Amino acid sequence: MKNLERITLNPEIMGGKPCIKGLRMTVGTVIGLMASGLNTDEILKMYPYLQLADIMAALTYAAWRSEEIEVPLATA
Repeated sequence: MKNLERITLNPEIMGGKPCIKGLRMTVGTVIGLMASGLNTDEILKMYPYLQLADIMAALTYAAWRSEEIEVPLATA
């Protein structure tokens, strides 16, 4: 999926949670900040090492995951 090259999953970093590439900033943290009412400019001021593209990638990832369907395995 486009924009997901900025999101990484590594079991040795932040417990395997999806993170912004090269940072210990989880997608959940970014989404939580936005859900609490902060806008992108405010987030970028609070975390100057982030880029707007990182925030957009986190939103893209969260939207993609929310649409994912889990299908139970058939039992024998």
